[in-house]
Amino acid sequence: MRRIYMDNAATTPVHPEVLEAMLPYFKEGFGNPSSIYQEGREARKAIEAAREKVAQALGAESSEIFFTSGGTEADNLAVLGVARANAKKGNHIVTSAIEHHAVLEPCHWLEKEGFRITRLPVDSGGLVDPDDVRKALTGSTILVSIMHANNEVGSIEPIEEISQVCREAGVLLHSDAVQSMGQLDVNVDKLGVDLLTATGHKIYGPKGTGCLYMRKRTKLQGLMLGGGQEKRVRSGTENVAGIIGFGKAMELAGAGWKERSEHMLPLRDRLIEGLLEGIPYTELNGDRHRRLPNNANVRFKFIEGEAICLRLDYLGIAASTGSACSSDSLEASHVLLALGIPIEEAHGSLRLTLGRENTAEDVDYVLEKLPGVIESLRAMSPLYPGH
Repeated sequence: MRRIYMDNAATTPVHPEVLEAMLPYFKEGFGNPSSIYQEGREARKAIEAAREKVAQALGAESSEIFFTSGGTEADNLAVLGVARANAKKGNHIVTSAIEHHAVLEPCHWLEKEGFRITRLPVDSGGLVDPDDVRKALTGSTILVSIMHANNEVGSIEPIEEISQVCREAGVLLHSDAVQSMGQLDVNVDKLGVDLLTATGHKIYGPKGTGCLYMRKRTKLQGLMLGGGQEKRVRSGTENVAGIIGFGKAMELAGAGWKERSEHMLPLRDRLIEGLLEGIPYTELNGDRHRRLPNNANVRFKFIEGEAICLRLDYLGIAASTGSACSSDSLEASHVLLALGIPIEEAHGSLRLTLGRENTAEDVDYVLEKLPGVIESLRAMSPLYPGH
């Protein structure tokens, strides 16, 4: 059966060039980077070359890049690390209601430690108002954490404007760029961030890899204690092959984001317009224009998203109802609820996210098959009769 993968926000296949770069480090380049003999020195040299590639992709210095096991660890390191290192200065953190759980959960944990957390609302498109950030800041605010682009609805936050607010107040700004990397221009100086998170498996790199960018002189307490790797910020023997792959994926993402965006944007618009026009009682989730070029997130009234995904899978289409990180939860998406979407409608949402390999034929196939799926499910829904 023909398979169409449209869940690239969940993960992506490893790029052939990334795999090629990694393979030697499973065999010939197996040395421990902390060792002083030749095998160790060669592994260390390869890691530092990868660090430079990541830095170049972000417009940063290599000394500002710290490798992690992925986006979740990097988010945790940013939020918990900054909070604990700056606790004597203040105990207030500002974030948004639609952040990834990798930010929201550390914030919840910090509340148990006595920190105050302000969770800013968003508008119906999923956007944070920079003026709300300004109003939330106090003399005890030590960190603002607002994502660059939302992982569920694709809304692109006004990070440059928010960074100006934070800069004027002398407050650190962290941004989760896990979804925007490879689709938008993610330059740390242009964005004005002090900390930024990226991960490998969203940009055709290997799973279990990622980084935290941390601007020089940013005060942070490490979470992983041990041998002192990554300048004592993240102890643990380095995942050499993974880091090499992540470095290559970041190099490709940094150089090819514009081309990739131009490929996906017309496909996204074709998909969104086809769904809204072709299926009654369908609405778009997230801002129509300030939106990632690969994201189409819609809700179908009177039915439930999990059933849609199962039907689509049977037809050879891989899609999701939202974040893959919380796909085992039966609760409605906290992101959709924050947008003001009624809980019963939030349960009927479908996220289709395009990738570099998707084509117009893929989009047409989805638009051909999905109306029948929705019609069939609505026919069984007790909520639908009379509409």
